[in-house]
Amino acid sequence: MSSTQTVPIRDLPTTSLVWFVLITFAITWGLIGAYILFPLQAVSLFGEIDGAHPIFFLATWSPALAAFTLVLIHGGRRGLISFVRRMLFWRISAGWIAFILILVPLVFVGGSLIKGGPVLAPLPPEGASAMFAVLAMMLFLGPVEEFGWRGLAQPLLQRHVAPFWAGMIIGAVWGLWHLPAFHLSGTVFGSWDFWPFFIGNITLGVLVTPILNAGAGGLFWPAMFHWQLINPFWPDAQPYDTWILVVVAAAVVWYNRAKMFTRHDAVAKVIPETAGPAL
Repeated sequence: MSSTQTVPIRDLPTTSLVWFVLITFAITWGLIGAYILFPLQAVSLFGEIDGAHPIFFLATWSPALAAFTLVLIHGGRRGLISFVRRMLFWRISAGWIAFILILVPLVFVGGSLIKGGPVLAPLPPEGASAMFAVLAMMLFLGPVEEFGWRGLAQPLLQRHVAPFWAGMIIGAVWGLWHLPAFHLSGTVFGSWDFWPFFIGNITLGVLVTPILNAGAGGLFWPAMFHWQLINPFWPDAQPYDTWILVVVAAAVVWYNRAKMFTRHDAVAKVIPETAGPAL
């Protein structure tokens, strides 16, 4: 057996969390900030920005790009491969799968009905095929963020604070990170109010925490949870979906209180030591 195979992969130090936040915000706020501060020049160079623009994708991927960079620096190529494989860890209880696939959509449907909206989002003039195309595109937007938020930031924080507080902190940072997008008329955020969204992000940060820990740090189901949040088939339920999610989060925290307020079973490794249960 070669020496490279016997040397353990070095995990990230907790100080990497500071660099993660700095890199993530620098990329996103720098790119989106250019469109806000210098709109004419930015449009002239890169074109009008919208949810499908490459610049928007790059800004959305910044948490993952920051995480990949830091993992590569500290864990090398083997560490990066091991880290990325966390997206293939899928084993989790049937209850959490039902929560993600059934309950989350019902939140949006319920919120829409409360505001007098439809059960499902109206189809565009191009039909259902266009909606499915957007759904596929969304798979490569929000879910990719999870390499950063839940892949790197959550384990590093859970070394020092209980999962509940780690989820609250990441949710707040996650919400603040979105702030520039609310000043872009070409994206969906431009028509939303920031503060309900910010509270919603904190709530979601708490909700996804037990999913991450129940899956032993696997990122597959946190990514699927994120995908459900931006599923174009679910109707616009703002702000009622936020308030419903607050109630759901309170119930989830109470039910899982033994694990949410102790670090005993909390995931604290960014780079796993084993291959894990892959798809």
